[in-house]
Amino acid sequence: MKTVLRRVLVPLVAVLAGLLPGVVAVDQAAALTKMTHSQATAIFRAAGITWSSSGGCSDWNIPTCTSFTNINDSTVYGVRTLKQASGCAVNITGGTEVGHASGTYSHRNGYKVDISVYTCVSNYIRNTFTRIADRGDGAQQWRSGAGNIYANEGNHWDITYYNCGGC
Repeated sequence: MKTVLRRVLVPLVAVLAGLLPGVVAVDQAAALTKMTHSQATAIFRAAGITWSSSGGCSDWNIPTCTSFTNINDSTVYGVRTLKQASGCAVNITGGTEVGHASGTYSHRNGYKVDISVYTCVSNYIRNTFTRIADRGDGAQQWRSGAGNIYANEGNHWDITYYNCGGC
């Protein structure tokens, strides 16, 4: 019950109170559960979410694979929330595999996924979320009401999930 309260009430109260998403992220980090690749793909498959890799593989030690090994449950459920809320096709092209930038809220640490740039999902992000300052590398960014960050890197969306976005 405590986990449910933390996942639902803490982000809601923080958003309503106007607190910074970083505060939500710090609190949510304590409640993270890591998933296996198989666990994540079962959830994605059930939700109608697809994934692809340029290498046609899922080994998280190979940069051309798309892996979900050690992905945060909040990231998996966050992608599912995006799919359900938008009604759009969602295809994941990057997960926890090596080859992404490092950092606390990184792909490797389970906080990020890359998804394909489709008109439907791009329009949903741009029309639903709040445009914020460009990232240091110039990528345009949007912040969801839950505090998750969607960065347009041109050929894909780089998404940082601090929480599951109301799952």
